[in-house]
Amino acid sequence: MVDRQKLEAVRQFWDSEAATFDNEPDHGLRDATVRQAWTKLLVEWLPPSPATVLDIGCGTGLLSLVMASLGYTVTGIDLSPAMIAHAQRKAQAAGLPILFQVMDAGHPQLGDQRFAAVLCRHLLWALPEPAEVLRRWAGLLARSGRLVLIEGFWQTGAGLHVQQVLDALPAAMMNIEVHPLSHQLVLWGQMISDERYAVTTELATTS
Repeated sequence: MVDRQKLEAVRQFWDSEAATFDNEPDHGLRDATVRQAWTKLLVEWLPPSPATVLDIGCGTGLLSLVMASLGYTVTGIDLSPAMIAHAQRKAQAAGLPILFQVMDAGHPQLGDQRFAAVLCRHLLWALPEPAEVLRRWAGLLARSGRLVLIEGFWQTGAGLHVQQVLDALPAAMMNIEVHPLSHQLVLWGQMISDERYAVTTELATTS
């Protein structure tokens, strides 16, 4: 059951963060080296373009823009209207046809749409009942669709350890791979000492 009061508090918090969100090197990707590093990983993790991708918790849209520039058809969703407004302005300025929508990432309302890939960066840890969330996200995948989860456990004590994500994956997921990211400082634009990683997996095909 969705706690509307808590959801509104979260929405207001991220609305207040939207104006400065891109100041972090791995958020704004303003440094060409950082952007190129993320672009390289997305090419490795995603199915070949052109393909449809859902960017869950897209924030100000930087990964959405990167994926669209690679030829993907991208939909980005985020709870924060302010974040979505920033993302829309960036896409318009770049001339990229990305569909951004304000939406609760934990309960996406996308009808019968199915995507070749669903990507989420640094959000799953903040959602209640991650196993249920991942079940809903897996339901948005087309046959053999790819799920890309970029997560971490930070020095603040917030986050998910990689085993927690693996334990929460639906049984229907196969070809699970863990990609350690803590040592790749080029991704973060600064020194880090916490646990950062990605998990990629595919929806099993049924006979």
